[in-house]
Amino acid sequence: MMRRRAVGAWTVSSAIRRTVRPSFFFPFFSSSSLPLLSHTLSSTPSSSPSTGSTTKRYQHNITFCRIPYRTNTNTKPTTPPPTAIMSNLPSEPEFEQAYKELASTLENSTLFEKNPEYKKALEVSAIPERVIQFRVTWENDKGECQVNRGYRVQFNSALGPYKGGLRFHPSVNLSILKFLGFEQIFKNALTGLSMGGGKGGADFDPKGKSDNEIRKFCVAFMRELNKHIGADTDVPAGDIGVSPREIGWMFGAYRAEKNKWEGVLTGKGGNWGGSLIRPEATGYGLVYYVQHMIQYASSGKESFTGKRVAISGSGNVAQYAALKAIELGATIVSLSDSKGAIIAKGDAGITPEVVNYIAALKVKRKSLTELSESAEYKDQFEYMDGARPWVHVGQVDVALPCATQNEISGEEAQALVDAGCRFTAEGSNMGSTQEAIDVFEKVRKEKKAEGIWYGPGKAANAGGVAVSGLEMAQNSARLKWTSEEVDEKLKGIMEACFQNCLETAKEFVPVGEDGELPSLVAGANIAGFSKVAAAMRDQGDWWAN
Repeated sequence: MMRRRAVGAWTVSSAIRRTVRPSFFFPFFSSSSLPLLSHTLSSTPSSSPSTGSTTKRYQHNITFCRIPYRTNTNTKPTTPPPTAIMSNLPSEPEFEQAYKELASTLENSTLFEKNPEYKKALEVSAIPERVIQFRVTWENDKGECQVNRGYRVQFNSALGPYKGGLRFHPSVNLSILKFLGFEQIFKNALTGLSMGGGKGGADFDPKGKSDNEIRKFCVAFMRELNKHIGADTDVPAGDIGVSPREIGWMFGAYRAEKNKWEGVLTGKGGNWGGSLIRPEATGYGLVYYVQHMIQYASSGKESFTGKRVAISGSGNVAQYAALKAIELGATIVSLSDSKGAIIAKGDAGITPEVVNYIAALKVKRKSLTELSESAEYKDQFEYMDGARPWVHVGQVDVALPCATQNEISGEEAQALVDAGCRFTAEGSNMGSTQEAIDVFEKVRKEKKAEGIWYGPGKAANAGGVAVSGLEMAQNSARLKWTSEEVDEKLKGIMEACFQNCLETAKEFVPVGEDGELPSLVAGANIAGFSKVAAAMRDQGDWWAN
């Protein structure tokens, strides 16, 4: 029998304590932090690559939970500064970036001055309610056993069931999923719908895999995930590497495991519970959000008509953002993928026909090099191998990063400013580095209405999860709305989201001289956080000291 030792609020197996780094199990351990509970542990021996020694690695089906508690003391505990909590984390750079961006915004506003107790809410909300990590074993076409890591970060359910996508990509790790889940909390809050925040996925790479192998992986992944999700518990959706096809395979696996049909996934097929315009929603919503930015900044005198728009990415978000912007009169000058970028020559820009051609390439998992080499299109575009579009597009009015995180650096942000860009909004999650955001915010303050106005992803790309929420509503009521009905609701949600960010920024972030545009990044952070913090307080997740 293993000896157990009590450590404050912890009870830890001494056998585990000898073989696992303390920072792995106790990433937040401090006298003022909230404890975590770990359970459901199993181990497999493995050799250390650096020493050759055999140790036990505890990584199958690990669940961490956040447990708020009251200390048994008459001394009033002090709340550490919001950024201090990060010193207790293991190395999680993406999550640290997302947390610090939110925390610095809140600290630099008047929110904590007016509501000092909200510092405790920030400390509590930085820790997921639950983190699930599990093993996914599957068989490739050669009959060989393959293994990947699966994850689900159930970050916050104060406003509703956990809601957030599943990502299949070799870069997936806990830091990335925690950053995405953390952002998802406040993004979902900004939609006004009853959804919490979460994120999941696996370090599985669909590229180079047959359809049969991808299907087998999806079934194996859902074999474990089904234990932790449900229509009123956690409702995942698609993300990078997870298209409606993969959603279908996972939904079928869930239905087979549970022997019931329920709206447990969104992004489903239109004839078996999916919502119309769900694939288009993130791109459409992004353009609707920027449309309000343009109209506000110009006092209603300007629109997308005549604007030159640079877009990165070439997946669903980029494709539908391009198509909607073209519909509203804009000229699209760029798209990109992981191999490089295409830049339109002349004034014609990228047409809907080109976007549809690219969509067909992406279904076959091919790159934009195919477009640049095709006889039909090679003279219309310049292909920039291994590059992002921002420093190559020339004069632009609008920049829409729609590929992945941190795709606009500080130097690229300055290049966009120098190119005359007036508006940038993120179709991707955390598409701009902190250095890029600093450039955008500095120019906004210095050049007033003539500067660049930045819309953060947690607000600007909320259209996708908004329509996922509408899909959940349709599933619950056993109804199906028309495309026009869904699109009108999406427009209303994005307008309300913009107005919420705008008015919150005006209330909590003092502006300088007349003509300075409000900070939408501050407005989004404060509005989303305040709503979640209030709900958590009402439900006893935290309390004022």
